[in-house]
Amino acid sequence: MSLPIVERPVRHTDPAEEAALLDAIERWLAKEVRPQVMKLEHDDIYPHEMVETMKQMGLFGAVIDPEWGGLGLSASTYAKIVMQISTVWMSLTGIFNSHLMMAVLVERYGTDEQKQRLLPRMASGELRGGIGLTEPDAGTDLAGIRTRAVKDGNDYIINGTKTWISNGIEGSCFAVLVKTDPDAVPARRGMSMFIMEKGPGFTVSRKLEKIGYKGIDSAELVFNDYRVPADNLIVGEGQGFYCAVGGLELGRINVAARGAGIAKAALDESVKYAQMRKTFGKPIAEHQAIQLKLGEMATRVEASRLLIEAAAQAYDSGRRCDMEAGMAKYFASEAGLENAMEAMRIHGAYGYSKEYPIERLLRDAPLMCIGEGTNEMQRIIIAKQLVARNPI
Repeated sequence: MSLPIVERPVRHTDPAEEAALLDAIERWLAKEVRPQVMKLEHDDIYPHEMVETMKQMGLFGAVIDPEWGGLGLSASTYAKIVMQISTVWMSLTGIFNSHLMMAVLVERYGTDEQKQRLLPRMASGELRGGIGLTEPDAGTDLAGIRTRAVKDGNDYIINGTKTWISNGIEGSCFAVLVKTDPDAVPARRGMSMFIMEKGPGFTVSRKLEKIGYKGIDSAELVFNDYRVPADNLIVGEGQGFYCAVGGLELGRINVAARGAGIAKAALDESVKYAQMRKTFGKPIAEHQAIQLKLGEMATRVEASRLLIEAAAQAYDSGRRCDMEAGMAKYFASEAGLENAMEAMRIHGAYGYSKEYPIERLLRDAPLMCIGEGTNEMQRIIIAKQLVARNPI
């Protein structure tokens, strides 16, 4: 059993449109985000005003087709936006990316009725949310989820818990993976995906505290005899697992772009600091030890960008791209972590201070290595695809 083949639309963003959008975002980042990010991040404050601006710019509908009120951007343009914003504050990208992963599932696999009812509201940001896969005892191993859906007339009754759900507090709507047949063998055939709007029986039990990725809310969601209409079932019973993994390609391209944004921010801050900081009578940028670090950091950024572009182009062409997305996610997230660490060493004690952005990058970067599938899992996916694409 597998999902019906639904081809992704081939997309290409007009270069002039892309340039204008990136320029508008850059001006917004310089004027509104950069001056506030340190306080908002350190105090873990949800950026309501910034979210409203992102709604106005259309970012909650970035990759949704214009037919439904979205911008219809290519994955290539979308990745550039994510990397650009992540160089200033990575958390902002999680707010609209988790939301778009849900919207893409509806656009790709939903019925005409579901698309007409949900996508315009998702594109505008009226409905905002994310995707609910992880549970307290199930993460990468989705077969281990326990949240249960039982048919009751024209509804399903949901009971269970989801955790580490981005936008869990501020969001209003989520694509949630559940088990409709807990006895199915293999387990993935008993899993289904529902669009669930908050209501009676759907509660947020707690906000989860994190060392990084501040500003965006990560929460635990509890379903206690929550009723969801059967009309909110995506594709059909038993198709949820395939629906979930089918939506991860764009998510992994996004995480790769976030990692690359962190890597570039670390590089930019280090180049600037290395030219100002002097030791032994000259800027540390003139010391070979620092030059070696900067050279490696710059190469990681460029290599990450090229891998992301390759994955995004494959996605935009409609081709299967789990290997390309896995490569980009694995390499770029590791690049973000390595560059953040090197930036801290270049900055010395200042890299450990909350007065500089380096400590934030160092706290944000590790998440990219585990989000949307661990990097260990990415390497396994890459290897399996290598074998599948090159049979003897």
